[in-house]
Amino acid sequence: MDPFWFTLVLKMLTSAFIVVVASLVVERLGPVMGALVATLPLSAGPNYVYLAMDHGPAFLAEAARIGLQVNVATAFFVLGYGLTAPRASFVTSLAVGFVAWGVVVSFVRHLDPPASVTFLANVTIFAACYFGTRRLLTGRRAPAVPRRFFDLPLRAATVMALVAAVVISGRLAGPAAAGVIATVPLVLTSLAVILHPRIGGSATAQVALGTYPGLLGFGVAVGVVGVTAVPLGSAAALTAGLASAVLWNLVLLQLSRRAGATSR
Repeated sequence: MDPFWFTLVLKMLTSAFIVVVASLVVERLGPVMGALVATLPLSAGPNYVYLAMDHGPAFLAEAARIGLQVNVATAFFVLGYGLTAPRASFVTSLAVGFVAWGVVVSFVRHLDPPASVTFLANVTIFAACYFGTRRLLTGRRAPAVPRRFFDLPLRAATVMALVAAVVISGRLAGPAAAGVIATVPLVLTSLAVILHPRIGGSATAQVALGTYPGLLGFGVAVGVVGVTAVPLGSAAALTAGLASAVLWNLVLLQLSRRAGATSR
């Protein structure tokens, strides 16, 4: 079997698992927990593993540097979708998000700033977006909607189809696009496709806007991979990146619980 098709199936299954789990968490535990699950690097992470296996530490470091740039654009994807979703269909809302994402990706790639500048841009932009939209977050659980027998298989199939489209288009675009394709906001897109028609645009927007703290942690993880890949090797860099993302989200979870306890 061609390794490409094997890894494609693995990516599809991994992404489907995380999105289905995140959507169930949103429905049962609310947008805060759903956002924390959605921002773990369980979809983008395997992409970096495959890049490291195929190309080595130097290529991985460069892809991570580009991925950190793309993460800046993800902030605008979330903003575009999150502000549009309460008043529009998921198709329109995602279109607004991806237009914003594409414009910022093109701009940042044209500038191609060094990693240090990109990291500062991540911190500044995500902080501004978080504090600018925090008043819109209510923390309410999604409304209860009866689940049909085909809901979970349909969610998984939807995500797998999106993953296949992104990965195959990335392969056709060539290795120059690897750093961008690896960090396309695929999990957030899949969650919107699944949750928006099911629980409504307002509730899904809560999930999207609540991902800003976690996405900043994802940016930290990508930055760790970029800095450590060459001196430490791919395996150590990827392990350090994953550990930093998990630790970051655990801290966010603890802070969220303390805030909830204080407000009671």
